[in-house]
This record gives sequence, structure tokens and C-alpha cells, in this order.
Amino acid sequence: MLSLLEFINHFFNSFGATVVVPIMIFIIALCLRVPVKTAVRSGLYAGVGLTGFSWIIGEFTPVVTKIIRQMVDNSGIHLPVVDIGWQAGSLASFGSSVGLTFFVFGLIAEFILFTVGITKVFMPSNLWNNFGFMIWGTVAYYVTKNYWLALGLSFFMLLYSLLLAEIQADSWSRYYKVNNATVCAPHNIVQTVPAILLDPLWNLLGFNKVKFTPQSLQQRLGILGEPTALGAILGLIIGILGNLNRLGSYQAWGQILQFAVQLSAVMTIFPLVTNVFAKAFTPLADSIDQHRQRSAGSSASADSVNDRKRWFLAVDDGVGYGESATIISGMILIPIMVALAFILPGNRTLPVVDLISLPFMVESIVALTNGNILKVIANGIVWFSIGLYCSSWSAAMYTGALRHYGAVIPAGIVLVTSFNLMARPLNALVFAAFISQNPYLIGSCIVVYLVLLVALRRYRPQIWRYLRRMADANVGTVTAKDKHV
Repeated sequence: MLSLLEFINHFFNSFGATVVVPIMIFIIALCLRVPVKTAVRSGLYAGVGLTGFSWIIGEFTPVVTKIIRQMVDNSGIHLPVVDIGWQAGSLASFGSSVGLTFFVFGLIAEFILFTVGITKVFMPSNLWNNFGFMIWGTVAYYVTKNYWLALGLSFFMLLYSLLLAEIQADSWSRYYKVNNATVCAPHNIVQTVPAILLDPLWNLLGFNKVKFTPQSLQQRLGILGEPTALGAILGLIIGILGNLNRLGSYQAWGQILQFAVQLSAVMTIFPLVTNVFAKAFTPLADSIDQHRQRSAGSSASADSVNDRKRWFLAVDDGVGYGESATIISGMILIPIMVALAFILPGNRTLPVVDLISLPFMVESIVALTNGNILKVIANGIVWFSIGLYCSSWSAAMYTGALRHYGAVIPAGIVLVTSFNLMARPLNALVFAAFISQNPYLIGSCIVVYLVLLVALRRYRPQIWRYLRRMADANVGTVTAKDKHV
């Protein structure tokens, strides 16, 4: 069995996401009765989009990381847990028996869960993000040496991630203009929790009345409010923060201005790549809508909220990365999270490499707040600050698992983490319950999930209508009518 799993892992690693994902998209398109020519085009768009993402982020990550390290050096503060990025965690998860088992049987479970109606989100279309479930199971296995407990943790995280993905599916699909699609990456979907729970607090503070959106910025600032110019302005600010101790040198201003242009380029080019990637899913999502309307009948076809049979395609969250409010919020949060890492009492984590992932990490918040950047930043500050403590707590376990399963850890660093994977309060809470091996704590997690699942199945239209009202209550954001797909 293990040799079979290793062969499957070797197969997928040999071809990579830019080949495997397009093939999956092509197969799913054919199953949805999309014409062969359109299915081929969808697959190619997926491959082109993923390649574009990897090129841009691959080039931009070292630049951002260098600036952030300079900010850290300028502060004179050193934290013992260093964020080295999600890639090491991904490699470790594919190197463990628990991770490999979940990669194969988790995919089968995703088909079954969708087929029997436990979830209305078709997850296999986004199989590459399964490593987000695998890494928690891998660390749990390293800690407890209990194979079945660790594998159960990965499967349980899949269950509640699908639940959260369906809760925010209507809002995400509506905001990002991709019919019947949602994101379900386990390391990013949990941001649905603060976006919903904290919204009444932000409204009480008047955040819903503040016009802080890409549209309002462009109206107020003109050309300076466009993403290209905003990227340059944010780049200048971040670049200056990274060079505060040498602003009198030509080298410093050379780096500052170069970073301003580079960030401007990312905020200009990324939406273009995003549009290409989104084209991979548009025919599939439209086909889902056509089938839904035919089965629902003419009287119900226009009412997507009340249609209990409506289902969603899980798409890579790269589809939303380049959207203006998303990328602006993410870039603003970069220096904020570095500053918070220094001032939060008891925090031991220094976020570095994964800060480039912040736009991915805020997508659900952006969708549920209708692009209210102030709320996105406020939610991010609260949730990711708690996340810093979570990654500080789990650092020794995470580092041990990475070393054990062969991931390379940079020389001179004792403890490592991934800000994108491990700074997740909900995931960390469930992880703590499972590794305690206390049946009452584990049982409590399962009971809470079952209660929420029953509530979603019974009250989904009401939940979605509430979330629409919540999003539309933000003054100055794009209205539901304008964003309607």
C-alpha cells in the first residue's frame, strides 16, 4: 500500500499542478457536458493561469522577503520562530504516510461527500490544496504516533472546511463574479469565521459607513487611486519602512523605487493573469447554472439563494488574488503584521515569507464584507494576531515534523513555521483537541460540526440572505446589483 501511495505521489510531483490541474478541469468539464473544444480551452487556461501565478509570486517573493528582513533588522528585535513559507510544509506532508494516505483517500472522500449531499461543494477540482489538510495530520502523527487519530484529524478538517466553504459560497461567487464557484483551501477558508462573527462589532464602530474601497479611492484620488498607482504608493511606504536606517544613501532609494515599481507591476499584471485563470472555470460554472435552472424549472431558475440543489465548484484562490480590494488589503497588512509581531506580548513568531500570501488569506473576508477594506484590515489584525500565538505554540511540533519528514530548514534557524498554514486559530484549536487524545474534546469538535451541518442543510437560504444583507450594509461598496452574476 505504501509503495502505491509513493508511486502516486511521485506521479503527481513529476507532472506538477500546471499539468494535473488542467487535466482535472478537462475531465470535470466533460462530465458537465461542456463541448470538447471548450473543455480543452478551460484546461489550457488553468495551466496558463497557474504558470503565471507561480512566475509572478516566484519572482516577487524574494523581493518582499528581503524588504521584510530589513524591517526586522532595523527594529533590533529577534523572534525565535521564523516563517519560512508554506512550501516546506507541503513537502513534509507529501513525505509522510498519513499525508500520502489522505491525498489518495481524501480525494475519494471528497467525491463521496459531494455525491451523497453532505456538501454542495465539489472539492476535487481543487485537489492541489489538499496539502493544507495533510500537513496538520502529518504534525499530529509526529506528535502522537497515532496513525488513525492523525488521519482522522485530516478528514475532520476536510469536513468543516467544506462546511465553511459552502457558507460563504454565495458571497464569494457573487463578489468575485464567478458563477457557482467558491474557494475551499483549508488554510484560508477559516477566515470566514471572523468575517461573520466580528461584523456586528465593526458596524457598531461605524466601519460599515466608511467609504474605503477601490472604487471610492479612485473617485477621491483619481489616477492615484488606480491599482497601478496604489501599488507604487504602497511600494514606496513599505520600501521606506525597510530602509529607515539608511535613507541618506543612493542604494536605499534605488531599492525603494525599484520595489515601488515592482509592487505596481504585480498589482497591474496579477489581475490580468487572474482573468485568464478565471476563464478556466467560467464554462464549468455556467454549465452548472444551466443544469440547475433546467432542473429547478422556470419559476425557480432565477432564485439562486432558495435553490437547495445549487452546488459549487471549488476553485483555486488565485482566482481572487488580483481583485483590487483583495490585493490592496493584503499589501497593507504586510507591514501591519510585521509591526504586530514585535509588539504583541508573548508572541514568538516572525512572519516573513508567507506575507506575500496575505491576499489569498483575506479573500473570504473581502467577499463577506463586499470589499470594505477597513473591515478586511480590522478582521485581519484580530484573526492573524491570534494566529501568531497559534504558530508560536505549534512551532516546536511543526519544526520537528519538517525535520523528520525531510523538508529542508535554513541553517541557523532553530524553530520554523508557516504563517499561511499554521497561524490559523480554528485549525489550531481542533488540532489541540485531537493531539490531546481526549475523547471528550474530540467529541465536542464533532458535535459542534454536526450541529452546524444540520443548521446549514436546513437554513441555507436564510444564512445566505443574512450574509447578503451583511455585505450590502457597507456604504460605498459595490452593490449586490452591480456585482450580480
